[in-house]
Amino acid sequence: MIKNICCIGAGYVGGPTMSVMAYKCPEINITVVDLNAKRIAAWNSDNQADIPVFEPGLADIVFKVRNKNLFFSTNVEEAISKADMIFMSVNTPTKEYGKGKGMAADLKFIELCARQIAAVSKTDKIVVEKSTLPVRTAEAIRSILNNTGNGVKFQILSNPEFLAEGTAINDLLNADRVLIGGEDSPEGKVAIEELTAIYAHWIPRDKIIHTNVWSSELSKLTANAFLAQRISSINSISALCEKTEADVTEVAKAIGADTRLGNKFLTASVGFGGSCFQKDILNLVYICKSLGLEEVAEYWDQVIKINNYQKHRFADNIISTLYNTVSGKKIAFLGWAFKKNTNDTRETPAMYVADFLMNDLANICVYDPKVSETQMYIDINHLNSRTEEDNSKYLTMVSDPYIACKNAHAVVILTEWDQFKELDWKKIHDNMMKPAFVFDGRNILNRKDMEALGFKYQGIGK
Repeated sequence: MIKNICCIGAGYVGGPTMSVMAYKCPEINITVVDLNAKRIAAWNSDNQADIPVFEPGLADIVFKVRNKNLFFSTNVEEAISKADMIFMSVNTPTKEYGKGKGMAADLKFIELCARQIAAVSKTDKIVVEKSTLPVRTAEAIRSILNNTGNGVKFQILSNPEFLAEGTAINDLLNADRVLIGGEDSPEGKVAIEELTAIYAHWIPRDKIIHTNVWSSELSKLTANAFLAQRISSINSISALCEKTEADVTEVAKAIGADTRLGNKFLTASVGFGGSCFQKDILNLVYICKSLGLEEVAEYWDQVIKINNYQKHRFADNIISTLYNTVSGKKIAFLGWAFKKNTNDTRETPAMYVADFLMNDLANICVYDPKVSETQMYIDINHLNSRTEEDNSKYLTMVSDPYIACKNAHAVVILTEWDQFKELDWKKIHDNMMKPAFVFDGRNILNRKDMEALGFKYQGIGK
């Protein structure tokens, strides 16, 4: 029976997942470890606002269980040594160097994690892949762990996360499925049951799916690829709608009424972002190419191409609508996070649209309720080749949406924060340059209402 769990990685997956697990399993001690001392200090802060991951409901759960059976620490070796089960929840970004650059998953952190587990462990352990990994990564992990020379036995399980940022706590508490992949051996079945018993504290057993390790690893990549495919599909149709005077919202509603398709992920937008979709599809493309499946790789690569096309098309439309020049003009950005209810900015469309407009010397003023100015500059400085001085010259952040919009030539909505719908848009219009433009990259506003206030309004696919 599992008494002690260690989770390596205190990020967007490890922190929320272990918090909910500790909340639902009070008899298990869970320690989340990370080498980033600043991040661990934030998780241990007495101020809810300091919790490094913003998810509705997360801070409340953390404060209920922290220092009772949930602990955050930088002492990685001690936590590994005590643990019966270890979750590997470290970052697996797209490689920026060498073989597979720009496509393959960078597994250096996974390998380092496995080697540390192997070096420290003195007792048998169950090791759970929680990070999103290429198919057959477990084989490499097993090879490292089984050659420690310590006589320790390991069982490797795959337990991918299916969380959507902004709804992660609800996704954890009310999961539509939990996937556990393991070996079809007596030892493997015991390990699968140990993890199943943990989730069964709050998830019905008929929603806990057992597979082999390889199927579990591939299922995560495939799930994200299918979801991103739907977004790119409706976004491709949004471009057609704009040329034909059709309304993509009406088209999506008609499509979504088909029970064979359903209505989820059919909202046209400036494009998808986040840590998973692009990274996982690129990884899938790389795997397919590596196995000689060129046609399959081409198919999935097109999902990324449409997403990039949508962001550039949106930015280009802003420039052409503003009389083919944005040089010296103030453009207000409402939103920088890649979606509402999160402070995550990884692959956010906002930074790509900003970069495109800054190339035309636009002055961009950003308001986002959860993203810091420091993070915004990290994003833009990493993305482009301009100097940090030039980026700070053309890109600023303020703490008030009305200040962001004051004297702006255009307002660009890039995150679907609910509060943006409730703004005093008449006040915003009266304090903007005329004519006042709104480019709604998330289709959260009503065209007729905006035009009645005097705005020139443009949504996506409308």
